Amino acid sequence: MVHLRIVAPAEIAGKALELLEGSGSVCNVILLEGAARKPVGDVILCDVASEDASVIVEDLEELDIPAQGSIALEYIDTHISDAADRAEKHAPGLPSDAVIWEDVEHRTEEMTELSLFFIAFMVLAMLIAAVGILLDQPILIVGAMVVGPEFGPLAGLCVAIVEKRGPLVRRSLAALGVGFPVGVAVTVVVSLALDAAGLVPEDFKTDDHPLTGFISNPDFFSFLVAYIAGTAGVLALTSTKSGALIGVLISVTTIPARGQHRARRRARRLGRGLGRGSAAGPQPAGDSDGRGGHPLPAAALVRHAARASPRRPGTPGRGTADRAQSPRRGALPA
Repeated sequence: MVHLRIVAPAEIAGKALELLEGSGSVCNVILLEGAARKPVGDVILCDVASEDASVIVEDLEELDIPAQGSIALEYIDTHISDAADRAEKHAPGLPSDAVIWEDVEHRTEEMTELSLFFIAFMVLAMLIAAVGILLDQPILIVGAMVVGPEFGPLAGLCVAIVEKRGPLVRRSLAALGVGFPVGVAVTVVVSLALDAAGLVPEDFKTDDHPLTGFISNPDFFSFLVAYIAGTAGVLALTSTKSGALIGVLISVTTIPARGQHRARRRARRLGRGLGRGSAAGPQPAGDSDGRGGHPLPAAALVRHAARASPRRPGTPGRGTADRAQSPRRGALPA
């Protein structure tokens, strides 16, 4: 179940109330007349079956509530109510398969912000991976995968492409376009500093680290795992459980992979490597095997699922046929 808090002017609140009371997927409807002060208006509280939440929110948006008030969503972990059980039975599908597209959009938008924290986590992840390559320790590579924040912009980019949202595309590309080069540059400098200080292990060779060499030598299974993990990542964004997303971060070697190629070229331009082997050493960053777009098909699938929720006969709001003819916000055709 999803709890909604709606703030709207009195004239719009009446229409919203009618919509909510007429839906079998909504229960526990409460009206607080004149309770809102900024903006001034009525407050409506209700619980909605997760399967129909995106449909109900879309109908509320059509009443122009976001422009004159607000709609807030909150997941309900536990409910003890026969009315809520009936609402869930009325909604088509299973609660575990429910997709609230508005929540997916909001979460991906938050993860695409180019902030100091994003840059810091990107740099720290690459430094951890650098040490992992130096010591040939896979556990440190796994740690870098978890710390790296790059999956957010990648997922945001795919959602933006599906939704045809230019601003989100630009923010995602900006985060990736700034984060990776900054991380690469810092890691190359730190790697060269470690070498100059004599802290690089004497037996280190860039072409001989069997436990971590897989990150810079992608093969068919690298692409396969990346595609599956990317799909799972976008699906995980639709769930309130974080375990699946953590598994995705561990499965995809986005942070460590590119450095074996990019920093190698960077080190050659600097006129030196780490002095051991045929190429420069520990340089994590990025994804040299083209894995950046793997969440895109899943984003399209999730978007289709959110739009395909059938409306029960007699439910107020736009009908299923009208909805099919007018996809919301430029979504890809079903």
